[in-house]
Amino acid sequence: MSQFSFTSSSSSNFTLFYHSQNHNPSKFHVSVPFRTSQPSPSHPILPPLCSREPSSSSPLLEEKPETVETSQSPSKFDPQDSHDNDEVADEISTTKKSLEKLLVVRRPVKDSYGEDGDAKREEISKFEDSQERNDLPEDQPSSSSFPLDAGLKKFAMKMPIFEPNRLESGSGEKPLKVNLDLALYKAKILARKFQYADAEKILQQCIDVWPEDGRSYVALGKILSKQSKLNEARTVYEKGCQATQAENPYIWQCWAILENRMGNLRRARELFDAATVADKKHIAAWHGWAVLELNQGNIKKARNLLGKGLKFCGGNEYVYQTLALLEAKARRYERARYLFKQATRCNRKSCASWLAWAQLEAQLENNCAARQLFEKAVQASPKNRFAWHVWGVFEANLGNIDQGRKLLTIGHMVNPRDPVLLQSLALIEYKNSGANLVRVLFWRASQLDPRHQPVWIAWGWMEWKEGNISTARELYQRALSINSTTESAARCLQAWGVLEQKSGNFSAARRLFRSSLNINSQSYITWMTWANLEEDQGNSVCAEEIRNLYFQQRTEVVDDESWIMGFLDVIDPAIDSIKRLLNLDQNSYYKVKESTSNTIAGDDTDGNTEESAAPSSSNVNDNNTDTGSGFDLDDFIRVMLSLDPSKLEVQLQTSLKDSPNTIRTTNGVWRPAKKTSRASTKI
Repeated sequence: MSQFSFTSSSSSNFTLFYHSQNHNPSKFHVSVPFRTSQPSPSHPILPPLCSREPSSSSPLLEEKPETVETSQSPSKFDPQDSHDNDEVADEISTTKKSLEKLLVVRRPVKDSYGEDGDAKREEISKFEDSQERNDLPEDQPSSSSFPLDAGLKKFAMKMPIFEPNRLESGSGEKPLKVNLDLALYKAKILARKFQYADAEKILQQCIDVWPEDGRSYVALGKILSKQSKLNEARTVYEKGCQATQAENPYIWQCWAILENRMGNLRRARELFDAATVADKKHIAAWHGWAVLELNQGNIKKARNLLGKGLKFCGGNEYVYQTLALLEAKARRYERARYLFKQATRCNRKSCASWLAWAQLEAQLENNCAARQLFEKAVQASPKNRFAWHVWGVFEANLGNIDQGRKLLTIGHMVNPRDPVLLQSLALIEYKNSGANLVRVLFWRASQLDPRHQPVWIAWGWMEWKEGNISTARELYQRALSINSTTESAARCLQAWGVLEQKSGNFSAARRLFRSSLNINSQSYITWMTWANLEEDQGNSVCAEEIRNLYFQQRTEVVDDESWIMGFLDVIDPAIDSIKRLLNLDQNSYYKVKESTSNTIAGDDTDGNTEESAAPSSSNVNDNNTDTGSGFDLDDFIRVMLSLDPSKLEVQLQTSLKDSPNTIRTTNGVWRPAKKTSRASTKI
C-alpha cells in the first residue's frame, strides 16, 4: 500500500481506505496519510516536495497540483541536490497524475428502484464515462471500445454498494426452526377450538416456509379430513410426498388411512406399503395396514403384518392389544390376557390397553376385575372420554345407576364437547326419570356435533317410545341425511323399519329392512327381525327362506390356532432370549391360570410385581363398587381434575344452559401442594 505525505495544517494523522469489490482496473485501494511539517524526534522530516513555484499547501487531488515551498534559499542551492530533487519531483508528479486519472470516487446508491432512480443513475454513468474518456491519453482506448467492459460497468452501476435494508429483505433467510414448532402448536390449539380456517392459514404458511417438513402436511390433512374435505386432504398428502421426496412415512400412512376411509382399499394397501418402505420401523403403518386387513376378514395377513411390526419395531402396546383382541374373539382368553399384560408392560400409561382388557373381563362377567382395570385406565389418562364412558355404561348395565350417572357426568365435565357422553347419559336418565331432561340432553348433544348419527337415532328411538311417531320419523330422516352408507345408517334403517312394523306399514318396513341389509348384509338382528315380520303376517315359507338366506350368505372368519406356535419368536422382543421364553414360559403360556390375579398383575420397570388387579375366582361376580384396591374416586377427581364431587349435578345443569360455542374445559391441571402453598404465601 502506497503512502504519500503532504504538508497540511492538520496536526493529526488520518488514513483513507477504499474497499471495493469491483475489479475494474481504473479503481484500486489507496491510503493517503497526512503528517505534520514540524520536526520531532519520533517523526523525522521527510524530503520535501520541491517545485519551481512555491505554495503553502497542496490539496489531495487537483487538476494542476501546486508545489510546496522549498526549505533552502536559491543562493544556497547545490547543483547536485537540484538534480536529485528534480528527479524526485518528476517521479511524484507522474504518480499524482496517474492517481488523478485512475481514482474515481462513487457514492452509495441511496435512491430506490424506480424510473426516476434509473434515469439519475444513467445520467451519472454518462457523465463519469465522458470524464474518463476526456482524461485518458490518446493512445489508450476508452472503455466504450470494449463491449464486455461497458456491459460490466453498467451492471456494476446498478448494484448497491451499501444498503442494509435492501440486502436484508432480499436475503431470503429462513426463520429459526423453533418458529415452526410454535406455529404447529398454535394450529393444534386452534383446531381443538374448531377454528379450522385460522389453523389452515397457519399451516399453509408453514408449508410455504418449510416445504421439506412433513408435520405441516400431516396436520393440515387431518384438519381437512375432519371437515370432510377428503379430496383437498388427498391433494395435501400428495404434495407432501413430493416435497419430502417420498421419505416421510407419516404422510404415506395418513394418506393410506384417508384412502381406506374413502373405500379405495387397493390404493390404501399400496400407500401402507410405501410407508413401510420409507421406514420399516414405522409401527403405525404396520398396525394400520393390519387393521385394514382385519376389517376385510384377512386374519392371516393381519397377523403376518403385526408380526413384522414387532420384528422391526420391537414391543408396542397397540400391536399387542390388537393381537389380544384377536385371541379374545377366538375365545382363547388366557392368551388374550397374556397379550394384554405385554401391552401394559410396554406402556403403563396406555389407557387403551387397560380399557380393552377391562372390556374383556366385563364380557366374561369378572366384574370386580373389570372395575380395577377401569380404575387403572382412568389413572393412566384422567381425561380420556372413552374410559369414563365405557366405565359408566358398565356400571349402569349392572344396575348401579347412580354410579354410572356419576361417571358419565365426570366424563362430560372434562370433555364438554363430546356428544357420546351426553347421549349415554340421556339414555340412563330416560330409564330412571322423565323425558323432558332427556330431550335437553339429546338436543345439547346434537348441537355439539350435528353430524353424529347415533345421537339422532337414539333421540328418534326415545320419541318413538313416547308415542311421537312423526317426530321419530323426522329424527331418523335427519340421521340418514348425514350419511346413508355407514353402519349407523344401517342401524337407523333397521330401527325405522321396526317403527313402521309396529305402526302397521308392513310394505314400508320391508323396504327399510332391505335397504339396511344392502349396507350391512351381516346384521343378524335385521335378518331375524324381517323373518319375524313375515312369520307374523302368515308367510312362514318366506320367513324360513329369509333365515336360510342369512346362513348361506354370512361370512365366518376361521382363525388358525396353529399360528400361535410360529409367533413365539416375535411375541416379546423385550425378553432377553427366545430360548428362555421357550424353556421357562411356554408351559405357563398355555396352561389356564388358577386365578386371574397373576395374569392381570403387571411388572414395573424395576422388576417389582404390582398388587393383584383382580380378585380370586370365588368373588368374580361381585357387583359391589368397592374393589378393595384402595382407589378413592372422589379424591381422585378432586386432586387430578379439580372437580368437587358434591357439585357435579350443579355443574352439569350449568353446562347445559351455556351456549355450545362458549364451552370451556375444566382446568384439570394437577399441581403439587408445595407450589400451591408457596403461591398462597405470596398473595
